[in-house]
Amino acid sequence: MAHLADFNTEKKYKAAVKKTTRLTPQDTEEVREIVLAVQSGFECQVDQSFGVLVDAPSEFGNRAHLRLYSVADLPARENGAQLITMLVKRCSYVDDFSGELYHGVASNYLCDRKVGDEITVTGPFSLPFAVPEDKSSNLILIGMGTGIAPFRSFIKHIYKNVGDWKGKVRLFYGARSGLELLYLNDKDGDLTNYYDEATFEAFHALSPRPHWSDPIALDEAIEERASEIVDMLSKTNTYVYVAGYEKIREMLDKAFSNILGSKEKWETRKAELVAGKKWAEVIY
Repeated sequence: MAHLADFNTEKKYKAAVKKTTRLTPQDTEEVREIVLAVQSGFECQVDQSFGVLVDAPSEFGNRAHLRLYSVADLPARENGAQLITMLVKRCSYVDDFSGELYHGVASNYLCDRKVGDEITVTGPFSLPFAVPEDKSSNLILIGMGTGIAPFRSFIKHIYKNVGDWKGKVRLFYGARSGLELLYLNDKDGDLTNYYDEATFEAFHALSPRPHWSDPIALDEAIEERASEIVDMLSKTNTYVYVAGYEKIREMLDKAFSNILGSKEKWETRKAELVAGKKWAEVIY
């Protein structure tokens, strides 16, 4: 969760819900795609995030609750307003001590909004997923759940706006089941449009038993492409971008260690990527 003190939220903008659509079936966790029309003066790009401010006074004295979201599609303009798309998963958790069920403040607020409702946004704020200037750069994009959001807009931007991309773009995406593969399924599969691009391939990983909350086998999907990934990681112009839940770090360290032959080799290569600003992550 983002903290108000960490961000400059003085600039606030009114946004109206233009569209809200549930992407996942009723018997799965709710994920909604929400399109906002933000008042004139707000400008958010694909390599930026924006904040949603919810009036929710806390015991610590804050009157507003801040949650950051990535742009999930190419921004557009309509009647002077900027249209931005976001993915929101309705969240709740059980307190380990009290056993009490708590509902996520921002996620439930947003999932309950109807078309025409007004919300407050702030920002924009920078994201670490910059498009390399060198079009021959290789990109390994790894996302879990709603972590697909920044990579959806990123991929669209590369092929629609940048164009003539020469490097390999490999997207690895994990979800609990095929029904929760956002933008890579039969119903909402607009990322499959880029399968025709010679440089783009997408690979997905699912949980072997989604109703038992088994881990998503994202590490296995990555290891299945070991030969290609080793080759990509040997190049100095390869970037690795990661977005998803906290557990993704441990999963990736295990997969890349196996691919490179040892934990030490992976730690060395990752340190090189970080130092060269070729590793970036958004973990929540």
